[in-house]
Amino acid sequence: MNWYNMYREKEAIRLCLKHLRQHHYVEAYTALEKKTKVSLEHPLLTELYNLLVVQGDFVSCERLIDRAGTEGLFYNYICEQDYKPWWNKIQPASKDKPGMRGGHQMCIDTQSECLYLFGGWEGTKDLSDLWVYHIPTQEWTCLSEDTSQQGGPSPRSCHKVCIDIERKHIYTVGRYIDSALRTEDNLKSDFFMYDIETGRWTLITEDTGAMGGPKLIFDHQMAIDTEKQIIYVFGGRVLLNASQSAVEFVRSQENTFSGLYSYHIPTNTWSCVRKDGQQIKSRIGHSMLFNTKSRLLYIFAGQRSKEYLTDLFSYDVDHDTIHTISDGMEKTGAQVPGAGHTQRATIDPELNEIHVLSGLSKDKDKRDSLQNSFWVFDIAKSRWSCIYKNVPAKHSGKISLKSSPVEPVPRYAHQLVYDHVQKVHYLFGGNPGKEGFSKLRLDDFWSLQLSRPSKEHLIRRCKYLLRKHCYQELTKSSPCDAMSYLQTELAQVVDHCDPHETKEFQLLASTLFASNEEEDDIIDYMLVDSEPQENFHLRTNLFNTLVKFFPEEMTQPNANLVDLITIP
Repeated sequence: MNWYNMYREKEAIRLCLKHLRQHHYVEAYTALEKKTKVSLEHPLLTELYNLLVVQGDFVSCERLIDRAGTEGLFYNYICEQDYKPWWNKIQPASKDKPGMRGGHQMCIDTQSECLYLFGGWEGTKDLSDLWVYHIPTQEWTCLSEDTSQQGGPSPRSCHKVCIDIERKHIYTVGRYIDSALRTEDNLKSDFFMYDIETGRWTLITEDTGAMGGPKLIFDHQMAIDTEKQIIYVFGGRVLLNASQSAVEFVRSQENTFSGLYSYHIPTNTWSCVRKDGQQIKSRIGHSMLFNTKSRLLYIFAGQRSKEYLTDLFSYDVDHDTIHTISDGMEKTGAQVPGAGHTQRATIDPELNEIHVLSGLSKDKDKRDSLQNSFWVFDIAKSRWSCIYKNVPAKHSGKISLKSSPVEPVPRYAHQLVYDHVQKVHYLFGGNPGKEGFSKLRLDDFWSLQLSRPSKEHLIRRCKYLLRKHCYQELTKSSPCDAMSYLQTELAQVVDHCDPHETKEFQLLASTLFASNEEEDDIIDYMLVDSEPQENFHLRTNLFNTLVKFFPEEMTQPNANLVDLITIP
């Protein structure tokens, strides 16, 4: 307990130091600091306080802000800020491009900056075309109109693919077959590999089920551990033979979900890691991602029969252990993605983040509701953040079929891939779910960038606040100098793309000509008091604003001494 008592004593002294400095009790502050040898804050912030509040040296304050930015002191603040989404509709350089579809698959090679698209359902039939999109040139190229003609997969949808970017191999397994078309012969789970460099397909096996792998499944998930050369396949619904009796078919519905399987590429062997219900509840319409840094598989949400899941758990591939991050039953009031399925997810191992673009969700009346929202999960902090929502727009009772020029229309059965190097998502196609247009599919192509304030933006903002305050002081002492400063020094650091900041800048000139009666209404910093005392309080407020950008361990306590006093 000794450390705790010492901590309490130190924090009590720091609160006293903050109170004394805020009220300009310089002698008492100096004496307490000297006697206790307790520092109120990091020396750099004490230097900022002296330059700003005591000396009013705004130019030196800006140099200190530049130094703080160079030393990376704004990094924590920037990471705490919410992302802003920036959608861009991509117009390919060539006319040749993939047609409308949903239930297709995409993967991305971040080394060659190429995106691959295969198969899907175009509204009336399955597809087997293979495309590549070269990101730098913005060109689509059709590698095959029908891969089955080159020894590759037959037309399919609701399959899955993954890519080994080191060896330039693409793997695909699974597909959906309409119940009326199922036979014993076509219910085998074929497994293919496409060699990007040679352009050749290889049939690894005609039936993964016969090799100890999953039976023919659809709406599953697939991820690859490139380092250990292992592919993981989880969930999905097992396709049943339509020749079964109705009683057998109904009875088997509860046992038609596939478990977690691994495929070791060098030895061509499948293993069942977990059966359905063995610590893991299998499902369809979920997401599964592999974090190359932590070597964890993350599995999120999905649907199991009539149950919509919102759980999130991880699987340690090296130690064969499962950890539940969220069981989806928490009632803490924290923001989490709604129950649903067909969401698309990506992962950024460097940022330690999971990104989720929702699809079909359950509304409060337990009906399917189509709305797209984009969520970011901070793995380290175990926290969800919603940064984007889009619901179907309605006009005159009819739902619009056109995408907004600034964002895609809501959809499901789309595909989303992520370039973790350039930090860009790519979205293609999907089903808009429009009543009366059951065969309609989309062929629009979008990029999505998530942005936070940059270090340069934050430094500029600090300089703007400093120069605005310098200008406000000049308006009281030298109006002519203030006007010149407004038009030159202050104008240089205004973000003219920010409507709020631009309007604030334009209104600053009015303070030069405001009458005494108008001052209180026009701007709250023109309070009548002794000028030195007024400057001290206003500079202190500015200092308190600037220190919010610094790491908390560097700053003075957030609490105030007077707030601890209760009214009897």
